[in-house]
Amino acid sequence: MQTFSELDLIEPLRRVLDDLGFNRPTPIQATSLPPILAGRDVIAQAPTGSGKTAAFGIGILSHLDPAQIRCQALVLAPTRELADQVGKAIRRLAAGIANVKVSVFAGGVSLSPHLASLQHPPHIVVGTPGRILELMQRGALDVSGLRTLVLDEGDRMLDMGFDESIAAIVKRLPARRQSLLFSATWPDEIRELAKRSLRAPEEIAIGDELGAPQIAEHFHEVDTAAKPAALAGLLVLHSPESTVVFCNTRRDVADVADWLARCGFAVGALHGDLEQRDRDEVLLRFANRSLTVLVASDVAARGLDIRELACVVNYELPHDADTYRHRIGRTARAGQTGMALNLVAPAQMHRASQIAEQLGMTPRWSRPPSFSGGDRSRVPPAAMATLRIDAGRTDKLRPGDIVGALTGAGGLQASDLGKIDVFPTRSYVAVRHKLARAALASLQAGKIKGRSFRVRLL
Repeated sequence: MQTFSELDLIEPLRRVLDDLGFNRPTPIQATSLPPILAGRDVIAQAPTGSGKTAAFGIGILSHLDPAQIRCQALVLAPTRELADQVGKAIRRLAAGIANVKVSVFAGGVSLSPHLASLQHPPHIVVGTPGRILELMQRGALDVSGLRTLVLDEGDRMLDMGFDESIAAIVKRLPARRQSLLFSATWPDEIRELAKRSLRAPEEIAIGDELGAPQIAEHFHEVDTAAKPAALAGLLVLHSPESTVVFCNTRRDVADVADWLARCGFAVGALHGDLEQRDRDEVLLRFANRSLTVLVASDVAARGLDIRELACVVNYELPHDADTYRHRIGRTARAGQTGMALNLVAPAQMHRASQIAEQLGMTPRWSRPPSFSGGDRSRVPPAAMATLRIDAGRTDKLRPGDIVGALTGAGGLQASDLGKIDVFPTRSYVAVRHKLARAALASLQAGKIKGRSFRVRLL
């Protein structure tokens, strides 16, 4: 399949694909869509950024009957962040199809809004296994009319211990359904999951067809005590616009983030002690370029889908090649280039050798520079800063209202503003870093839609 026009798609979906600029399918779309549209079960090995969400999204919408007000498709994802991203992607694809409701249900927030939302059944449900199973057990989510099940990032869901929840969900689904499983790797556990959930699936692997991602991998031998200064030195040397630093323990996440903050970096940390709202704000600030560095453990970073990530750092190497490949695969997405920096203590040299052997590569070794924050002018600044407004959709606030307040009385240009996110009770706007305090003062002294709201600079 060379173009989407070769597929027998409904006209509204075809128009949306044209509007979104979907001209040539990616390898995973070209190979998986024909069997998906034919109603077959599919298990596909597909790395992050390969276009798999559009592949199963097109399949779901092609089989959907909007006139039937019931849950017809269920997508399971490992994290709230990935569930949100999948939900948004499906909504974009469904924009031309009238009256299609897509609901996202994930843990970390109150159950009450989800129960209220299900009073009007959605056509498509996206969620994390734990929350979906909870809604099923309460009898709130009716899946008797389900046509399609999607297991997204299957290996990550198993890594996070969702095996039992997935099995319990699958038992509650109609036997006559289409099931699709997407996974970056195919360990034995994925084979077992596929055997329990899918019927005679067509297997698709697209790694070779995508070609090797253009990632410059650098290895640096450094004593454990010197790692913080070496990390800061490498970030100053390469000055990537956005970096995710992976640590193996929660303690390292906190210590590394504190060190980089003392050196002058715009840095955030993701760890298990964060409240969901704080976690969401860290991710939002990183996505809108108010933070240049995000420090996280594998568990905390599961499901992150960050576009145009310039650099990945392994502060400590993972224990296996699959995790290493998954970490560095977050950069150099969709044909872009990226960088992976690895800090290896002498005691972990054997781990580097094992990973290199399993991946068939020859590491390039060099000594890293050192930086301890002496000259902060060398630290690459964040392009943006984030203002938080304590008002949102429940206050009838829209992105255009925020733009109007900042470009009107605020005196800013539209080009000075970045991403605007409006939630039920809070809104966030990215502003050029050097103009952030002026923008804050303007909003605090002025009004939005004729009303005064509390505003703060994060």
